[in-house]
Amino acid sequence: MNPAPSIVFFTVASGAGYGLLFWAGLLRPLGWVPASPGFGAAAVGLALVLIMFGLLSSMAHLGRPERAWRALSQWRSSWLSREGVAAVVTFGPAGLLFLSVIGDHTALATAMGLLSALGAAITVYCTGMIYASLPTIRQWHHPLVTPGYLLFAAFSGAALLAMLAGFWGQAAAPAAIAAVLGAAAFLLKRVYWASVDGARPVSTMETATGLGSIGKVRVLDPPHTETNYLLREMAFRIARVHAARLRTIASIAGFAAPAVLLALALVTGGVLAGICAFAAAALAMVGLMAERWLMFAEATHTVALYYGADARG
Repeated sequence: MNPAPSIVFFTVASGAGYGLLFWAGLLRPLGWVPASPGFGAAAVGLALVLIMFGLLSSMAHLGRPERAWRALSQWRSSWLSREGVAAVVTFGPAGLLFLSVIGDHTALATAMGLLSALGAAITVYCTGMIYASLPTIRQWHHPLVTPGYLLFAAFSGAALLAMLAGFWGQAAAPAAIAAVLGAAAFLLKRVYWASVDGARPVSTMETATGLGSIGKVRVLDPPHTETNYLLREMAFRIARVHAARLRTIASIAGFAAPAVLLALALVTGGVLAGICAFAAAALAMVGLMAERWLMFAEATHTVALYYGADARG
């Protein structure tokens, strides 16, 4: 699939924003992050900014952005519509959470924080299901895709929260959570790649054309003489050497290095802990951009089989 920059940015930014909103709403009542109004405003404010920028970026991918509101009406059958509904509903308690932490209304902040955390989790789940529900793209129709979206959002959000908490000298709890989630994300992504690389193709040229009963099928002439929309969007290919390099970047910069830096933040404390947390959050966002770009670039739609693409994508 063609990795449109707007969608790559949207899924990473909004995922990190929802992850940050989740942890801010959940950990504040427990006293595991600074209770000051300034920290609460910074954490929730950054989460809302990331979510809004992500959503605005996704609008750039639409052919008719002015009709985007119509997608909300299809929530009974469409995961994309459910994601939109969940995102809109979550803005309510998230906005009230922002106002309540500024006004230092503890009871309201606790209630809105828990509702915001629930809404954030549901929204990210819907985002993952948009891709996991597509059987025509085997790399997405995989049991680890949706858990991966949830885990990556939780990890990047916790890393951002640890970075912010470091400025208030109280990054221990979010840093510990982010370090564990980073290690888990590293393992999940390695298992996912091994699974899709070793899996047998669901569809082949024989099954796609229905001609397998008469023998091996090969393309005699291309269906089109020029590159068309299907080839640009559905049959985008990335060289294996580039894919391997990006996998390394995503694994190390996105998950392994941030997890190590966050673990160091727990051991060192003080100013050095804040520096480690900041570096971890920055690396995590860069690595997740590479991971998300690769997720699209390595995915091949079944329709590409009609153009002679490898069944393994």
